[in-house]
Amino acid sequence: MGQQAKELTVFTVPKAQQAVAVDNDHFYVINNKTITKHDKKSGELIASFDGTSLGLHHMNSGMVYRGKLYCAHSNFPELPMTSSIEVFDTGTMKHESSYSLGISVYGSLTWIDYDERRKQWYMGFAHYSDEKLRSDERDNRWTTLVQCDRNWNSKQSWVFPEPLIEAFNGYSNSGGSIGPDGYFYCTGHDNGELYVLEIPQSGYTLRHIATIPAPIYGQGVAIDRSIKGATVFYGIQRAENKVISFDIH
Repeated sequence: MGQQAKELTVFTVPKAQQAVAVDNDHFYVINNKTITKHDKKSGELIASFDGTSLGLHHMNSGMVYRGKLYCAHSNFPELPMTSSIEVFDTGTMKHESSYSLGISVYGSLTWIDYDERRKQWYMGFAHYSDEKLRSDERDNRWTTLVQCDRNWNSKQSWVFPEPLIEAFNGYSNSGGSIGPDGYFYCTGHDNGELYVLEIPQSGYTLRHIATIPAPIYGQGVAIDRSIKGATVFYGIQRAENKVISFDIH
């Protein structure tokens, strides 16, 4: 593909540990138990949410769809791996609903996105190679992308190609967002890279199209779908508590 990333904006926020989601006017910084809503132009803090009293444990990432913020939530690093989808109203920042996945055969939910073209949800599920983070023989080769219908029923799934499993360096696929081109733009746990993937014509392994260096620290990433004619991403550099937007061209 030959694409490169160009940094657009940088905001310093009080805490940026897991991911960022974005809509027309705001971005949402997602941490383990908290979410902060910020003005997309100034970075100003607008509202916040603390899920401690709800028992939220480890929100990994999120995406905005029709005024709702959908967050991938898990019990990482506890075992057995359990996951849920937590839904928030972006206007009020109130927790609206929850859908429990329980102990999933796929692993630990790390990201979720909706594909308007295919009319399907897609979810990334992680496995890790560290023996402390797994209870059986399933290392990070078991990392999986799952396609679900609008009622969260799984339909089919794919594994990641071996070069990306190696790039995850014992960790897993931490974030992902579906581009206007239909490709999956995925991240690892640490690397400042976007991995561009597509569903294969046959078989069960995602096809690796390209690796694009990006000014982020792995983790959750989101495409700003309010911008037409360009593919603009939001991600984080958690060591510096920064939210960064960038485009690829």
